Amino acid sequence: MARKIVDEPSEAVVERAKSDRAAKRNPFARLVLFIKQVIAELKKVVTPTRKELISFTIVVLIFVVIMMALVSGLDFVFSWMAVFVFGDPGTSPLGS
Repeated sequence: MARKIVDEPSEAVVERAKSDRAAKRNPFARLVLFIKQVIAELKKVVTPTRKELISFTIVVLIFVVIMMALVSGLDFVFSWMAVFVFGDPGTSPLGS
């Protein structure tokens, strides 16, 4: 069986880890780092063209219409099944 050889960290690595940990405690430094990372990610965003935006919008609207039809159909089927199994509440023998 192969053995893993684990190197002991050098003093420089330990010192850097301690300084990084100390830097993480400063909430303002963490906030600045977060804002820098957000700006870097926003620079990567590609704005769609008008044609792409219209086609994406149409696809989303078609998907929403299909899902509404599916949910409405299932609702109709399950309500019909409930009335079939349990009967119509207006025709109960106990009266209303």
